[in-house]
Amino acid sequence: MALTSWKTFSFFDVAEIKPPDSEILPLFHSNNLSFVCSGSDNLFLASSDGQVQILSQAFKVVRTFKAHDTGSITQMKQIEGTALLVTIAEDLSNEPVLKVWALDKAEKKTGGPKCLSTLDIHNGRKQFPISAFAALDNLSQLAVGFANGSVTVIRGDLINDRGAKQRTVFESEEPITGVEFREGPNTTLYLATTGRILTLTITGKGQGQPAKNLEDSGCGVDCMTVDKSNGDVVVVRDDAIYLYGINGRGPSYAYEGPKQLVRVFGEYIALVTPPKAAIATKTSALRRFVGIGAEDIYSTSSLALIDTDLKYVAHTESLVSQVRTVFLEWGDLFLLTLDGKLFRYHEKSLQQKLEILYQRDLYVLAINFAQKAGVDNAQRNVILRKYGDHLHKKGDYDTAMQQYLKAIDNTEPSQVIRKFLDSQRINNLIEYLEELHEHNKATVDHTTLLLNCYAKLKDTEKLETFIKSGTNFDLDTAISMCRQGGYYDQAVFLSKRHGEHELVVDILIEDSKKFDDALDYIWRLEPKLAYPNMMKYARVLLEHCPRDATQIFIDYYTGNYRPKKDIVLPAPAASQGGAASAVQNLASFIPLPYRQANAAPSPGSVGNEQLALQGAEATAAREAEPPTEYAVPKARTAFSLFVDHPDEFVTFLEACLQHAILDERDKIEIYTTLFEMYLEIATTREGIDKETWEAKAKGLIDSKDIPIDASNVLLLSHLSNFQDGTILVREQQGLRFDIFRSYTSAKDTAGAIKALRKYGPEEPQLYPAALAYFTSSPRILEESGDELDAVLKKIDEDGLMAPLQVIQTLSTNTVATMGMVKKYLGDTVQRERKEISNVSVALNENRRLIESYRTETDAKRKEIDELGTKPASFLTRRCSACGGNLDLPTVHFLCKHSFHQRCLNQVGDEELECPKCAPTNNNIRAFRRAQEESADRHDMFQDALQKSRDKFGTISEFFGRGVMAAPAAE
Repeated sequence: MALTSWKTFSFFDVAEIKPPDSEILPLFHSNNLSFVCSGSDNLFLASSDGQVQILSQAFKVVRTFKAHDTGSITQMKQIEGTALLVTIAEDLSNEPVLKVWALDKAEKKTGGPKCLSTLDIHNGRKQFPISAFAALDNLSQLAVGFANGSVTVIRGDLINDRGAKQRTVFESEEPITGVEFREGPNTTLYLATTGRILTLTITGKGQGQPAKNLEDSGCGVDCMTVDKSNGDVVVVRDDAIYLYGINGRGPSYAYEGPKQLVRVFGEYIALVTPPKAAIATKTSALRRFVGIGAEDIYSTSSLALIDTDLKYVAHTESLVSQVRTVFLEWGDLFLLTLDGKLFRYHEKSLQQKLEILYQRDLYVLAINFAQKAGVDNAQRNVILRKYGDHLHKKGDYDTAMQQYLKAIDNTEPSQVIRKFLDSQRINNLIEYLEELHEHNKATVDHTTLLLNCYAKLKDTEKLETFIKSGTNFDLDTAISMCRQGGYYDQAVFLSKRHGEHELVVDILIEDSKKFDDALDYIWRLEPKLAYPNMMKYARVLLEHCPRDATQIFIDYYTGNYRPKKDIVLPAPAASQGGAASAVQNLASFIPLPYRQANAAPSPGSVGNEQLALQGAEATAAREAEPPTEYAVPKARTAFSLFVDHPDEFVTFLEACLQHAILDERDKIEIYTTLFEMYLEIATTREGIDKETWEAKAKGLIDSKDIPIDASNVLLLSHLSNFQDGTILVREQQGLRFDIFRSYTSAKDTAGAIKALRKYGPEEPQLYPAALAYFTSSPRILEESGDELDAVLKKIDEDGLMAPLQVIQTLSTNTVATMGMVKKYLGDTVQRERKEISNVSVALNENRRLIESYRTETDAKRKEIDELGTKPASFLTRRCSACGGNLDLPTVHFLCKHSFHQRCLNQVGDEELECPKCAPTNNNIRAFRRAQEESADRHDMFQDALQKSRDKFGTISEFFGRGVMAAPAAE
């Protein structure tokens, strides 16, 4: 590519240097200045009289010394990073003299720098000027080229002056215009003549071989240099710039025009082009060896700084005066003209250069420029964003989006999104939003916008690809947008993928209305995950899948819950046909609960038959697995879920009673609730169906082991008008009178008669109540039939009511007639008369007994009085126990019995009692003690009084026992 097509910029600030020291200006203006070089933060000026002056960065002379006594210094090199300086002086009458100076060491006599070594450079005793010079940084090898075409290589330790060897390594008829070293495994010397470019290996493999011709075109003096960053040799000719690498010639760049000088300054190649007026004839090359004439001062030159990598001209400038030399130091490029002017070329900052490129809309070059400069991603993305903005203004939306995508890490997404909100740019917007998600920079709003874009384009494929790609995005937003857009399957996929089980069920139920799928999904969850979903959606599932929903609740609440699993069935035998194999392969991926394991096979379909058998085996295998361990909840927590589903609720409760492990409280709750449900269902049925449910309810409470509270049974039976339940409970609790009263309250005469016959013998008080009920109305009296006579007979036989009470009961209304009670009254009067006559006889007998008891009592009292006031005489001579004659000691009792003391068997201080009278006395004391104890048994008195027909006789008997005696004072 020709340089004429390259972009040209002003990336350098140019300033003329005005040395503060007035002594420096004559040096730059003087024709006596023979050579200029720089290094180690200093500038070195050599003169034709052998003087060397050292200038600081402030362009002040810091040192001057006499380097050579004769000749002009034509070559000079400062070894960067050291205090070494190499000078070469020549006067054409003698061989050139090379010296190595240690600037950090001083001679004791002169005070100047110390000369480490001095060497005469041989050229076969041919007096030709030096046209090129190069040296390695360690000064182990130096190369000197002469105008006669010979090259001398100097090897040795010049620093320590241990001797050096010289050898002419190349000779040619063409003048040497340039020499440069390239270090590596082998040290190669590049040679340039006016007609050729050659390489010569001077150390390493290939040493001693003749020079290798690289190209049959040479260059002028100062038109060859080396790029130390990569080792490439740069050669400029009138037609182009050439690069030479280790393998030979590299790329070249067309640049027409004569070249005076070339330097490598960082990443740039600095070219000095002589003025057209000074374009030499065929002898111009020779003029450069002997100096520049005075007529050249008024000619113009040009300077160009070129970046061959990015192919642009960083700076170009025309100079009024020709260029004497160019040197590099302090990070800048300096140019010295023949008229003594010194210019500094300072490269602009990266940001300044980028601003220049922005102004010219050269964003691609700016991107490459920044990349080459190694800027960070943030700054690089700024350039990309600006480039994108530029393309967007031009209407190149696709390319603009590519730039925005590259700069996505450091770009505020809203800045880009606003540019592509137009519906025509929706594809670009989708591309950007997808990339945001890839880089984890998407927010909830970005996810919402992206899904809206998919929905607007109805691009289901892209939507599925997005949600299945694993791209990071806000899950809740994505699911919400899929649900709003009607993409329920995608929403379910996202929820399953991220373990949002509740969302899966919610979508299947609320959106998709796939109730069976929702229930099946719940059934596949672990118990702790399945339970909350079961509780939340129980009513909906019971409404649409009553059978399976009831079963999952039964399994869970009885501790038998097992998550469903997909079981891959074994492959069919190889002998089966293709159709059977296809069926079998498909069946292996069907979820287990959807397989109809017991379905009858199609005629002639062996595959279907095997599928059914294998499905049954898989189901059996699942049921054989032990249930997962989990905390079984209380059954009452599920009661409210079965509202409006009584049949399923009954099934659930019955299963809990059969299979669940229940404590006493749970049993009470379940039995009570089940009894209530039986009654509730019975109230909604008719005929035989109603009787069946009532029979279930009655059978539930008829058992003695059923722990249902009687009050609950009574309340529920009353609310449901279930008479059998009320009767059964009252019967179990002995509330027979309440049973009878319930019949009479309901005016159920037949039931009252039945209850009277069943409970009357055990509950006599029912007969007076029955008497009042039977005579309460003519209709009831008619319904009772002969039962009234039976009641009156029972009352009369058992003495349940006094005749007057019977008359009072019958007289409360006008239903009963005298004819109905005539027989009863006649029998009663006759019995009373007989009892009166019996009472008279008994009264006379009692009077005789009273008189006898009184006489006996008086005799006993007189005897007691005599014992307490009169002495007693004991005339008995024999012992009442052994019958022997009494002898001392003898014991006499007031009952007239006497005993030997030894016959009494007295133990300790025990009180003596007559052995003969002791049994009688004990009986009396026991009888008295029983009377005293019975005196406090008022319940016994009341019971006897209630059962006795002779009330007064019963009272007299208990009065005699002391029941009614006043308590003794303590």
